[in-house]
Amino acid sequence: MGWKVLYIEESDYLSTMLDNLKVRQKNEAELLVPLKDIHSLVLDNYKLVVSIQLLNKCAENNINVVLCGVDHNPVGVLVPYSGHHIMADVLKRQIEWSQNTRMIAHQLIVKEKIRNQYKILEYLNLVSDTKAYLLKQYIDEVEPGDITNREGLAAKVYFRIIFGDKFQRFDEDVINAGLNYGYTILRTQINKTIVAKGLNATLGIIHKGPANMFNLSDDIIEIFRPIVDLWVYKNIRLAETFTKEHRVSLIDLTTKKMYFHNQSQTIFNCMTLYVNSIVNYFENDRSFIEFPVFGDLNEL
Repeated sequence: MGWKVLYIEESDYLSTMLDNLKVRQKNEAELLVPLKDIHSLVLDNYKLVVSIQLLNKCAENNINVVLCGVDHNPVGVLVPYSGHHIMADVLKRQIEWSQNTRMIAHQLIVKEKIRNQYKILEYLNLVSDTKAYLLKQYIDEVEPGDITNREGLAAKVYFRIIFGDKFQRFDEDVINAGLNYGYTILRTQINKTIVAKGLNATLGIIHKGPANMFNLSDDIIEIFRPIVDLWVYKNIRLAETFTKEHRVSLIDLTTKKMYFHNQSQTIFNCMTLYVNSIVNYFENDRSFIEFPVFGDLNEL
């Protein structure tokens, strides 16, 4: 599996040379990067020319290719047509995941997400806030399928504690720009993992958006969101603009460490192990899902 995350903004032309990505820029020496070393390729130059041969090679090597628009925000991702040699069999099993098991899985995921939100508040010494105790209460109150929407209630309390009472999700401001960009990058990494596993990203655990190609990704991402929240709090909460340096740092965030089964892993390795755990839960009658655990939050 590749491990390098490449952010391409100033290059003019990308192509291949043997089994390497070739980066070309006017008046600069060509750069060669082995394709086997690349995990993700973020293309943030609206005038960049990319060869079809390179795109084919990226698909063959399951490289996560993220396309950005003129506003620098991700607008699409290259998804390989066939991500696994037994994709049809995997799809059949995925379709057969029972509704009751999906509801319980969502309950476990929401509990872990709120638990992670509370850990962020603890790390930031914000649990003394008069409403922080509600998050612990909501963890115990989450029902299968989260039919009482404890996830939404917890998010409302959590965001107002971490970003202030006036904060509104999806407003056009620096904080929301950082959150949206960070979540999108995480989502593209998860898409790559799902495709490599042979799963169909459209078939979610609880998400069922008819126009959403990545419902399953939106289920899996939930426990990772607080990592982005913490980065935004520490780095751009008081910033005036969302810059290139901020975007690059958020892309680099998935190379940071978490723990899975007591072993230190990069965040995108944890995504793979976490997806494996979810599949084991559904297909092997497991009674639990094993979740990644935060590492040293000082490093995020």
